[in-house]
Amino acid sequence: MRVDLFDFDLPDERIALRPAEPRDSARLLVVDPAGAVQLSDYRVSDLPAFLRAGDALVFNDTKVIPAQLEGVRHRDGAGGQQVSATLHMRIGASRWKAFAKPGKRIKIGDRISFGHDGSSCLLGKLECTVEEKGEGGEVTLAFDLSGPILDEAIHSVGHIPLPPYIAAKRAEDERDRADYQTIYAREEGAVAAPTAGLHFTPALFEAIDKAGVERHFVTLHVGAGTFLPVKADDTEDHKMHLESGYVSAETAASLNAVRARGGRIICVGTTSLRLIESAAQENGEIRAWAGATGIFITPGYRFKTVDVLMTNFHLPRSTLFMLVSAFAGFETMQVAYKYAISTGYRFYSYGDSSLLFRKD
Repeated sequence: MRVDLFDFDLPDERIALRPAEPRDSARLLVVDPAGAVQLSDYRVSDLPAFLRAGDALVFNDTKVIPAQLEGVRHRDGAGGQQVSATLHMRIGASRWKAFAKPGKRIKIGDRISFGHDGSSCLLGKLECTVEEKGEGGEVTLAFDLSGPILDEAIHSVGHIPLPPYIAAKRAEDERDRADYQTIYAREEGAVAAPTAGLHFTPALFEAIDKAGVERHFVTLHVGAGTFLPVKADDTEDHKMHLESGYVSAETAASLNAVRARGGRIICVGTTSLRLIESAAQENGEIRAWAGATGIFITPGYRFKTVDVLMTNFHLPRSTLFMLVSAFAGFETMQVAYKYAISTGYRFYSYGDSSLLFRKD
């Protein structure tokens, strides 16, 4: 499909710079392509009213790390140009793939020193070598530190990598360390939060449990590629960046049991959906799965197992807007986004949410 079909105009004032307080007070647009009334306005706290006993919610329990690094590039013993790197996928105990700026001026073999402020281990030195260079500013960084020591250093010198549409309007602050993390975040490795999950509170979890709805967790480490625009003119020419994750055998068995008894699989976030669809067989059976997925879902995709999707409002021309258009229907989502913009819904990571029922 043509990528420009997924474009739309969004006024700047619709971009949320802070989350709703409390989190579950955010607005919830319910989109049911098969319903008599396709669009209905609610709050996230109303979510249990749309769930049935025996359903299962699937959450992504990845935890955002301070993956934004600022440093100085050295070459042939000479110092330095200022560079920034956003880690997006770990590929070894000491190696990360990252998006670097200015990418064109970085070469294989360059040394980069991050965070010389004396607050991190080894007197503030976190150093690496540029091992490989790809397209679009992507590089592979081989750090001098490895394993847990490298993790500690990244936490010491790194910053929370706020989405570019927020970072362009304000600086990251201490409040973001809590705001940009789900209350159930557990497995470190994400560069971006699974933002649909930011709306959940202990009180909402309690209401979900009382409704007889199961909660299950999978892990997909969201990469910085989620914010990259689709530059191709046609969806067939776009290449997705890989993201690593896993579905445990126990979770797969539990979700298969839910489906067998007629319950629905409700994914909280596009990351959970992409992982579950990666792990699902053609007959809808979910199997234990681990690895890197680059699944790219566009209109025409046949969903194997996910029935309902809770997700925030996405960027124009983005792979995620393409995904929701595939899930609830292209025309339906065009109408839904036009309605959301006209009625003041807040967009993107800190914005409001939607509950999408799958169009068969």
